[in-house]
Amino acid sequence: MLNEKYIKVLYVDLETEKIRVERRGDLVPYLGGVGIASKLLLENLKPDLEPSAPEQPIVFAIGPGAYILPVLSKTVAMFVSPLTGEIGESYAGGRLAMSMLMAGYDALVISGKAKKYSYLTISSEDVNIRDARAMWGLQIKQTFRNIRDREHGGGVSAGKRSILCIGPGGENGVAYSCVSVDVYRHFGRMGLGSCMGSKNLKAIMVYGNRSIPILNQKQYFKTYQNIYKKCTATDNMAKYHDAGTPINVLPLNKAGGLPTRNLQSATFEHAENISGEAFAQKNLVRKLSCGGCPVGCIHIGMYRREFDKGHEYEAISVAYDFELIFALGSFLGIKDTDEILAIIEEVEEYGLDAMSTGVCLGWATESLERGYITTKDTLVDLKFGDVDGYIKAIGYLAKRGNKFYNILGRGSRYAASKYGGEDFAMQIAGNEMAGYHTGYGSVVGPAVGARHSHLCNGGYSLDQGAKEFDEDALIDGLFREECERCMTNSLVMCLFARKIYDRKTILEALDSIGWKVTDDDLTAIGKRIYQTKLQIKNALGFQQKGVKLPKRFFKTFSMNGQLDEETAYRLIRKYTEKTDELMQESYE
Repeated sequence: MLNEKYIKVLYVDLETEKIRVERRGDLVPYLGGVGIASKLLLENLKPDLEPSAPEQPIVFAIGPGAYILPVLSKTVAMFVSPLTGEIGESYAGGRLAMSMLMAGYDALVISGKAKKYSYLTISSEDVNIRDARAMWGLQIKQTFRNIRDREHGGGVSAGKRSILCIGPGGENGVAYSCVSVDVYRHFGRMGLGSCMGSKNLKAIMVYGNRSIPILNQKQYFKTYQNIYKKCTATDNMAKYHDAGTPINVLPLNKAGGLPTRNLQSATFEHAENISGEAFAQKNLVRKLSCGGCPVGCIHIGMYRREFDKGHEYEAISVAYDFELIFALGSFLGIKDTDEILAIIEEVEEYGLDAMSTGVCLGWATESLERGYITTKDTLVDLKFGDVDGYIKAIGYLAKRGNKFYNILGRGSRYAASKYGGEDFAMQIAGNEMAGYHTGYGSVVGPAVGARHSHLCNGGYSLDQGAKEFDEDALIDGLFREECERCMTNSLVMCLFARKIYDRKTILEALDSIGWKVTDDDLTAIGKRIYQTKLQIKNALGFQQKGVKLPKRFFKTFSMNGQLDEETAYRLIRKYTEKTDELMQESYE
């Protein structure tokens, strides 16, 4: 908590409706964000129960400089993943970090299952569990409208309020359903939406109106301005505001690292049609920022669709970025920006993670082609490039409309274990692959990463930056970056700003708001958090050396040529030696 020597945690038990607040001085060494969230998850974890068990906790946490320093705009969620069965870790922007700060809470721990469909309201003054039975079954945008209409009174302004909700995907327990935040941001990946659905929790609204004093205003404003200028007056974050992450489509495709048609290829012949430049010229209408961010990297595209006969059209606004263009574009053979936006809109409204949805549909499409499944299973003739088929399939998937979609809703690894096709079910340790086939880093990095994400340790980036492949250098880089991101995610900063917040800047930023730490402290914080995550993974039975990688990774040429399966597994073993050593060290 800013200006205090403790972390303020709000606990909500939906089943008993008991609410309590704790001021935890013992959490201060974890700094904030993913640090305190990991520790709270470990404390409240029920390892012997299923991820969907009501007793399993959901933890939200913000960092020590949330909102009051530029680009420290994210909130982290920690939970047991229904998709992988182990650690779930997801991040979202929007206004949530700001609202939690204004409400006076560093962290929120939710457990239990509400007696009826409910939503939660949290403010500086009170916490309420409200009736959401009329909202259950609604899609995302309609749910947001309902919450806004119900909770508009009492002087609650949208600028200090954040709303997060689930769609039908989360209600129906799709293992990779997401949570939408303030319409255009998400806790994607790993299935947080399913966790909320299992608790009968449709939505959460957070509102705060505290006045937050800055004790050393001169130092704070000087530090703030320096960081602000680095964000806005240099090239460090210019690409994120300009065309945004979709600018990566063409370079990655040219290099041979863009997964296409279920990774049957790493180049897409229609890449120019779905590039960041194409989206900007054809569809871009707005750029938005998260609370506390001056950059404006949220790109909103618009397309028109017919909703009735007689030339009845409507304009639909959809947020897009590189990962969505990969998963719902090149990976499915979709070659038009309007068609990609139409698929994104369907995924968004049902509350599904875009990346897992696209990769699962890629596996289903190839499985249908190969005869592992039939149209009796898919209910639609899935074909690469067929937008209408995918839109229909997404509806079946979110509603878990038959046995096949019920199984596919548990992820590509599980589906392949039932129908076959494990060699081309493109997942890593149960989490569907990201949009990079760049080399060993893009495969091994997520395999050993704490949450099996390409963002755990940036392996894809290490591939792109290496002049030549060196096993030990890659392993050292992955481990070093994993520890470093545990530290930076305790702030919780947008990873787009990692060039802004170097160690020197982090120390100056924390000092300006009263956190006295050293460079050695930052190193210890990162390793302490990583240890905590490894403890959670161990408690949940994860065996790092037991990860089995789909053979497609080693058959389709990557940006750095054809990968060798034996080398990849050797790299995983080498990395495991480092995590084993880390667990023997003491950072308490």
